[in-house]
Amino acid sequence: MSKSAISKRRSASKAAVASWQLAQTFWVGGLWLLYFVVLPGLGKIGLAELLVEEVSATLGPLLIAFAAFCACLQVLVLLQAEGLASLWRDQRGQLLLAVLALSAVYLSVWQWLPGVPRWLLFNYLLVAFCGVLLVLQPLPGQRATR
Repeated sequence: MSKSAISKRRSASKAAVASWQLAQTFWVGGLWLLYFVVLPGLGKIGLAELLVEEVSATLGPLLIAFAAFCACLQVLVLLQAEGLASLWRDQRGQLLLAVLALSAVYLSVWQWLPGVPRWLLFNYLLVAFCGVLLVLQPLPGQRATR
């Protein structure tokens, strides 16, 4: 293999890791920002409680759908870097699959059973918690140092 082919492969790996980090920052940060910063901030400035609930009901499903999209992107990066077995054996793959399943459940419940806000909130927080656990994992192509 020529030296240029090796360097091109490394740059692709760096691009994949950068896309992993960018996607993770957007969806995990977005979920936590909405629930722990934006909604309490809207309540603090004096907006009516119904308006804050409406903002939450509108932005929650959008962020969950965005999280599912970003998790799909991260699954592709993980498959490229680690292979198919990493989806089942690696904790990153398991967390990403959990995020995708929880997102599908959230969006299904939101669509067909909109009168269960506590279930939606619980599911939302589970997706956000899986995101935090995913942030603590090593990047694809790297091994954890112990």
